[in-house]
Amino acid sequence: MKELIGTGVALITPFTQEGEVDVKGLQNVVNFQIENGIDYLVVLGTTGESVTLTKDEKQLVIKTVVEANAGRLPLVLGIGGNDTAQVVEEMKTCDVNDFAAILSVSPSYNKPTQEGIYQHFAAVSQVAQKPIILYNVPGRTASNMTPETVARLATDFENIVAIKEAAGDLVQAMKMIDSTPEGFLVISGDDMIALPMTLAGGAGVISVIGEGFPKDFSDMIRLGLERRVDEAYSLHYKLAPCIDYIFAEGNPAGIKAVFKKLDICGDTVRLPLVSIGKQLRDKINAFVTAY
Repeated sequence: MKELIGTGVALITPFTQEGEVDVKGLQNVVNFQIENGIDYLVVLGTTGESVTLTKDEKQLVIKTVVEANAGRLPLVLGIGGNDTAQVVEEMKTCDVNDFAAILSVSPSYNKPTQEGIYQHFAAVSQVAQKPIILYNVPGRTASNMTPETVARLATDFENIVAIKEAAGDLVQAMKMIDSTPEGFLVISGDDMIALPMTLAGGAGVISVIGEGFPKDFSDMIRLGLERRVDEAYSLHYKLAPCIDYIFAEGNPAGIKAVFKKLDICGDTVRLPLVSIGKQLRDKINAFVTAY
């Protein structure tokens, strides 16, 4: 899937001060990505606060993004959870006609074994209407998907085409790149190691920081894919301080503070998340102002 090579961004869901979905703000965010070189958009992922959206709100977010995008970029939809039967049912019934692929996170909280993870995605694969991007993020799920499990899934199911690998372990990512079939995409889910993963043979990134600085971050990944290493790392080190800032007090509170400073949308998040503190906000504002 060549459309998934490069820089995707995990879209935030802007909220009004009253806590409602901010349709205009979301339109602004989408257009900001498209106008600044992002390759594809990911809807209703972790950064989109999908777990605290109602079903109706999720449909509103999808409708808003699809209409604002107007066919300009490929779209990826997040569908996942820790109840396999529920995920299977959602895969069967969700209208995914406007999407190029589905991003599906490994089950959280239950802490399944590797065989459990395999069987979960085997069940999901059999009903999926679109190609599947696995999502490994053990810092959130409390269970790591090993390179062996990823290779097994990639080999056994043709519609499992990629993984968003967010374990923060470059060696593990390299093992995935080396052990999966030709054409399977290993996509970074960690902004700080997105460039070295790309240079090691990865397919780019699904980014958070790239959403706030889309031109330079997407240029960095393109340069990495072209093996223009020095130019790529110049952009990496330019952005690196803010990568630390935006995750210091939780995602997406940090990146929403960037958007507020850019006057694209507000920075309201939903409980149990809270907005960042003044000290961190001052650092982010100073970085954005000086950038």
